[in-house]
Amino acid sequence: MATGSAGSTATGSVPTTRATANERPDRPDRRGRPDRPGRAQLVPTAVLLIGALYCLLPVAWVLVASTKSGSTLFTSFTFAPSTSLVGNLTDLSTYGDGIFWRWMLNTALYAGVGAVLSAAVSGLSGYTLAKYRFAGRSVLFNVLLAGVLVPGIVLAVPQYLLLAKVGLTDTYWSVLLPSIVSPYGIYLARIYAAAAVPDSVIEAARVDGASEFGIFRRVAAPMMVPGLITVFLFQFVAIWNNFLLPFIMLADDDRFPVTVGLFTLLNQGSAQPALYRLVITGALLSIIPLVALFLSLQRYWRVDLISGSVKA
Repeated sequence: MATGSAGSTATGSVPTTRATANERPDRPDRRGRPDRPGRAQLVPTAVLLIGALYCLLPVAWVLVASTKSGSTLFTSFTFAPSTSLVGNLTDLSTYGDGIFWRWMLNTALYAGVGAVLSAAVSGLSGYTLAKYRFAGRSVLFNVLLAGVLVPGIVLAVPQYLLLAKVGLTDTYWSVLLPSIVSPYGIYLARIYAAAAVPDSVIEAARVDGASEFGIFRRVAAPMMVPGLITVFLFQFVAIWNNFLLPFIMLADDDRFPVTVGLFTLLNQGSAQPALYRLVITGALLSIIPLVALFLSLQRYWRVDLISGSVKA
């Protein structure tokens, strides 16, 4: 009986001990992680919040400043909104017979056409470098990596001299042509094609009698859609925000993108301070297409890599 009582007592005490241990908020779970995040785990979150604040603070300033009139832009509190947004939009739309919207249309043309062509060239070039073996492939890829490291500002003047030789400066082509080839886009497409397009699928398409370009168009390209969308988005944002290349290439105001156009208004603001509010309002409007494009395209990054080829 004594033994049985002792055994019963010992057996009965185990659940109590376990329950008490499970109720401790800082007890590690089976994976060895604490139930509550420690201070070390809060550091990455704090760093991300600081980074987000650093990036969004200028946007918030532009949003608030675009609501102010010329007399209150520099005299009122920085983040105190006003009621002049509609008036600023009206003045911006009517300035120079609506030339701002011409600049926006030019920018959409440069960025849209340039990004589409760049994604197509990058996808085909990256797929070729990833799936074909030919003489000089390694050398070509190393040259491509070197091109990724070269800043675009270094190439602006040589590109101007080359296009001036063929009479394409101060035309739409002078901005579009240099934007089509993106070394970083080709590099990204090459890495993505190597990981997303299995060789077995390519061989199966060849057995079925598909041509090499048909394999890329019907099999590889659908599987590379998330990577191509990423190349398109990166290139679209780069062309949309590009300033130096169109500033060097273009002389006619009617062909300016919004970056160069707003820069001309900013220079005139020293003589006409009222133009500052138009520049700020124009900067706000130029952000909206980028935000809308990002929100509409981000869903493609969650697409399964193989779903495209199955649907094709």
